[in-house]
This record gives sequence, C-alpha cells and structure tokens, in this order.
Amino acid sequence: MVLGRFDDLFARGLRHLLSGDPSIAILAEGIEQRRISVVLRAHRPQVAILDVGALGKLADVRELSLAHPSTRLVLIADRLSSAECAQLLAFGAGACLGRDTQSRDVLNAVHLASRGLQLAPRAASPAGPESAGGQLLTRRESEVLPLLQQGRTNPQIALSLHVGVETVRTHARHIYRKLGVSSRGELLAPRA
Repeated sequence: MVLGRFDDLFARGLRHLLSGDPSIAILAEGIEQRRISVVLRAHRPQVAILDVGALGKLADVRELSLAHPSTRLVLIADRLSSAECAQLLAFGAGACLGRDTQSRDVLNAVHLASRGLQLAPRAASPAGPESAGGQLLTRRESEVLPLLQQGRTNPQIALSLHVGVETVRTHARHIYRKLGVSSRGELLAPRA
C-alpha cells in the first residue's frame, strides 16, 4: 500500500492505524500529487490511499485508474456530496471516505479495495436524490461527464468520442438524472 500526502496529524493517525494491521505493508507515504503516478508505477501497490483535495480534478481518479488498473484507490476527503462520490466510484475508485470515518471502516475499505471490491459510503446510498436510486455512472457516462463539465457542445463531444450526437444527448440525460441535476447549466453551476 502507498499513502498520498495528508496533513501531519491525519497522516500520523492513518499510519498508526494501518501499521497496526499485520496484513498491510506501507511501501511509500507522503506522496505529493504530481508524483502519484510515478510511485504507483514503481511500487505497484494493491491499494493507494489518496487525499481527494490534493488531486487537481476529480477526473484525475479516472486517469490514475486507467494507468494503474492493478492499484485500487481509496479516496479520503473533507466533504463530498453523494454525486461526487458516485462520480469518483464510476471513475474507478475503490472507496470514497470522509475524514471522520471510523478506524474499522477505513481498514474494511482497504481490505475490500485490495480484493477489487467497491465500497459506497452511506451518503451515496439510494436514499438521496443525487444518487438516483444508487446508480453509478457507466464507463461511457464517465467519459462524457468531464467533457460536459468543460462546456463542450454535444456535437463536439460526439466527435471526440466517435459517437452520434443523439448518443451524447442520451448519456447526458442519464448523467443529469444520476447526479440529481436537471440541466447542463445546473451541472456547471458552482457548488456552495
């Protein structure tokens, strides 16, 4: 396992928790965001625990997942909406946890991720409107979402992904429904 960079107090607590489990070996820690891919390539860990706040954008998770398919990403954040968690899981994360997650739940997430399983947080469970019945974005929808967020038009997205414009419209409708928004404007609106 490798650990991304976290603030000192949180990093110490996380390191203490993980070192108490004899089945977990920490190969590297304190990894800066710009070096994550290099360290994953060098160590090839089963699991990497990363700070979502240190990532440049949520789509970085997709890029890391595609570049390092044998490493499962356990993501920790201060606050994420259920829609953001669903997006991160669709991008390939193994788990999406809050900083206030109980120790046993962090360990469970690490062990589940090491076996290739995903752990959805309770906040992303079927109860909320943003999760739209707990449905996650499909792979194709996770390819369309960042292009929508960049403000590209449906024809531009269709050209980029080599699909028809109507296919992009269908994916966009599904994304809006799953993320609990009703339009592209609402999707692009800054979060409060």
